[in-house]
Amino acid sequence: MKKALFTVVIPLLIVFFLAFYKLDYYIMKPGSAYDVSQFVTVDGGDQDDSGSLSLMTVAMAPATPLTFVIAYFREFEEIMEMEEVRQEEEDEEEYSVRQFKLMTDSQFNALFVAFKKANLPYTIEYNGITVLNVLSGGAADGKLRPGDEIVEIDGKLINRTEELTKILSKKTLNEEVKLVINRNEELLDKTLTLKEIPGEEHNRVGIGITYSESKSIKTDPLVNVNAENIGGPSAGLMFTLEILNQLLDEDLSKGYNIAGTGEMHEDGTVGRIGGIEKKVVAAHEDGMEIFFAPDDEITENMKKLNPNIKTNYEAAVETAKKIKTDMQIVPVKNIDDALNYLRNLSPKETK
Repeated sequence: MKKALFTVVIPLLIVFFLAFYKLDYYIMKPGSAYDVSQFVTVDGGDQDDSGSLSLMTVAMAPATPLTFVIAYFREFEEIMEMEEVRQEEEDEEEYSVRQFKLMTDSQFNALFVAFKKANLPYTIEYNGITVLNVLSGGAADGKLRPGDEIVEIDGKLINRTEELTKILSKKTLNEEVKLVINRNEELLDKTLTLKEIPGEEHNRVGIGITYSESKSIKTDPLVNVNAENIGGPSAGLMFTLEILNQLLDEDLSKGYNIAGTGEMHEDGTVGRIGGIEKKVVAAHEDGMEIFFAPDDEITENMKKLNPNIKTNYEAAVETAKKIKTDMQIVPVKNIDDALNYLRNLSPKETK
């Protein structure tokens, strides 16, 4: 009986280990194409279009022994070390908060650029400073959390990052600062004793966090964006195009299935993103016909760190050739490149 039990339990334990034990690696692989119109709705906007504009995702998950081995033998699955995914000292919660903040910033920039392009009214509101990462051993360690919003310091309302920096620059070691933070819609008072910022070479004094400005935009007409499950900034370009597609009385898609990727900056430029090769594969598998890829600038410093580095566009073209897709790869440096391409595109012939 014991022998029989042993022969059953041990294999089960091995299978469980291979399938569920988390290694200090992540696996990135092709995700899917998602029609952006399912996430974005402009009140009274034009939605009678014959084609589609889709954002692209990658699938990212902690590696197990089984998925590690599988990824090792698959060309378009990538094994990534923890530090390639998370920032220094960043835990899972902080990583999630940062990804969410990148996504919300991406949506803000998409709305800002789209409404500027459409020459329609908008107003910007600044809501404080979002805590992204709390440094171990710093003044905020154990008192602030990722996702907290700092709205007041020493009785002064804080809206912009430069306001926080200006106040802290005048503080000295062991001086106390009184903060008011917004945590889950509840205002809390926090008193911190300033310390040297961990990891700083010049012994700078501060509260020991990484942070980002929290801002929102109100538009007319109202735009509803429901994309909380889309992390990171890479959907910015396609969000911008979809908002414009609904704002303007024209069909930008011209009947084609169009996908793309790229971070949208406030000045309208399209920024570099990670995982471009996986997104090209996913777009091809999901039947996309046109793919917008950031034609980003490679600096000398980037070349020093990685002599073989390619632009997103170059990597996308190389991948497209490998998988022998008929999908058109289009380089875009800014929103105007994408709009000009679409407006010069002949409508797709219907069969």
